[in-house]
Amino acid sequence: MTMLFIELALMLAVILVASEFFTNALEHLGERLGISEGVTGSLFAAVGTALPETTVPIIALLGGTASRAVNEEIGVGAILGAPLMLATLSTCLMTLAILKSRGMRGVISPERSGFTRDLNFFLCAFAIAAGAMFVPHHAWQVRALFAASLVGVYVVYVISTFRASAGLVESGHGTEAPERLFVSRLGLPTSLATIVLQFAIGIALLVGGAKGFIHGVEGVSQVLGVSALLLSLIIIPIATELPEKVNSILWARRGKDTLAFGNITGAMVFQGTLLPAIGIMLTPWEPRVEVLTGVLITLAAAAWLRFNARSNGVVLWALLGNGVLYGAYLTLTLGR
Repeated sequence: MTMLFIELALMLAVILVASEFFTNALEHLGERLGISEGVTGSLFAAVGTALPETTVPIIALLGGTASRAVNEEIGVGAILGAPLMLATLSTCLMTLAILKSRGMRGVISPERSGFTRDLNFFLCAFAIAAGAMFVPHHAWQVRALFAASLVGVYVVYVISTFRASAGLVESGHGTEAPERLFVSRLGLPTSLATIVLQFAIGIALLVGGAKGFIHGVEGVSQVLGVSALLLSLIIIPIATELPEKVNSILWARRGKDTLAFGNITGAMVFQGTLLPAIGIMLTPWEPRVEVLTGVLITLAAAAWLRFNARSNGVVLWALLGNGVLYGAYLTLTLGR
């Protein structure tokens, strides 16, 4: 048991180093390409850091274990647990990281049009995914229509985000790198090639650290005797999502609120569209109590964020409510 916790600590250290490499490279990449912080955070950072945890449900559904039922439980739980974690616990922890410096009545101020766009698309997509749970298994044509709609939502989202980029750069929301590229400190020139090299190193370390962290968490969960569904709904998202959202904490502490929140809300859109589309087609996708509870709390957390999106930002005390929602989910599911 002691070795498992040592492994968790070591892997967390790897993830922290990887996050520094990743965010530094991404800032330079966004600056070099002349794109807005919204694109950098909501698309590049969100998709890049979501890739490791995206593989969990896919691998599970392709035959992660000998039991098809277990594979489906892990797949559904991992697909729906990720947006739940992002909308609740990740948002709350990012808030706690800046609460001391900004105060309870302080605000976090992401660029509003991109922030609200992310949340609007997510709420629309996740409502579609929730509705698909009530479609009978044999009505595969209807299910296929729901899945195709989710893919279409993400395509429109990407197009909308890129279209808004040029205007945001002109209005002062372009991506800027405040520090030198880390690999340039070794004597290498700062070029697109070295930026991509450091970006790749950061991604590789994130993937390796996340996989090691997952292994440690799985070991702890086995010792504690946690079921496959709860493992996938609660523990797997903690292992895969939470460490990589250290990027958001780093950006928030540096005052880069658009990048910080974009990394979270962009990942919510990515994982609230494409992955549920896979789940709808490859799993029973049923409204089981644990699953439906998670979906409703995720929608409530995202709606709470959208409701509190003011012109001057989101007040920090309101964001603590997202953490309360995560606590409510744990109480409802673990108390059954």
